[in-house]
Amino acid sequence: MNDLQQQVQTAIDGLVESGAERGLQVAVYRHGEPVVDAVAGVADHETGRPVTPDTPFYAYSTGKGATATVAHVLVERGVFDYDTPIVELWPEFGVHGKEAATVRHALTHTVGVPGIPADTTPEDLCDWDKMCEVVAAAEPWWEPGTRTAYHAYTFGYIVGEIVRRATGKPISQVLREEVAAPLGIADELFFGVPESELGRLARLEDEEGSAESLAAMPDDSPFLKWGPRATFPTADFGNRPDVLMADIPAGGKMSARALARMYAALMDEVDGVRLLSPERLREVSAVAFSGVDEIMGNPVSWALGYALGHPGGDPEGPSTAFGMGGAGGSNAYSDTATGVAFALTKNRLTADFGAAEQVAGIVTKAVADG
Repeated sequence: MNDLQQQVQTAIDGLVESGAERGLQVAVYRHGEPVVDAVAGVADHETGRPVTPDTPFYAYSTGKGATATVAHVLVERGVFDYDTPIVELWPEFGVHGKEAATVRHALTHTVGVPGIPADTTPEDLCDWDKMCEVVAAAEPWWEPGTRTAYHAYTFGYIVGEIVRRATGKPISQVLREEVAAPLGIADELFFGVPESELGRLARLEDEEGSAESLAAMPDDSPFLKWGPRATFPTADFGNRPDVLMADIPAGGKMSARALARMYAALMDEVDGVRLLSPERLREVSAVAFSGVDEIMGNPVSWALGYALGHPGGDPEGPSTAFGMGGAGGSNAYSDTATGVAFALTKNRLTADFGAAEQVAGIVTKAVADG
């Protein structure tokens, strides 16, 4: 694996030179030690500002991995349990048949409230109390725990409000205090970014043709069951200062280096910090719910707050990897079999995970080859 850094650097340089990508970061840890920290391209195509290892990217749902990690760290400390009814912490949530919903159901996307109202605006998403009131008052689409559908936005508000009710602190503060600061990444791992840090973020751009595709999407598209067009993860949405500064923990703003370090610390000690016990890690990374996604219609298996598998891997096959990808193509995961923690962040929003699949494949082969 000695030349893995160079292999990854060559790959991402090629992606930028070909025009497929604008700016990327890749970070890899193995058994708690950094083995790759590579960057390519520009963070802002208008100014030419280069990507650096500490540049935060709005990686959209890749940030759900950090949201889940906060919950697990609190379970580890005994603040609540996976089978704690949400209503015990958040009484207002227990209406319309959601009384029996648990933290486990929130983490496995089985609570039954996968969508936000059709009139939700980006400004609404930035209003924590308003969104939590909407989610708490929602009628579930099914009995909690019996079916699944990806909770694109609501995952963040549900888990985030559980954390806030249990600790008295916003989830962004708990992320900083319990995860980011101990790992030395408090300035690279955010939900809401401080205004003073906005100038450091990578600027997102849409893949050619994506705006036209969004406009042409029929009104009965499954995607619109998650939320209205105005809340879709486009570059315009993800470059808004109010969105970047808001706690919307269905997504996150983060560097690949910070993500890989966090995932490494779930499995191993990283500079003296380990986030989970080996027993907790086994529970967290195992299949917790399998079913057919009620919105998209595809078979899915969820671990506790994480998807299972590598980018490009068989979504239905067995896997020792768990993590999250995000709209636009960023991805991060841990692999308990190899001790590899991987993260790729990027600012050109593509419809697939081609870059992550390519680079993760290089890492997987290097590990297999020793």
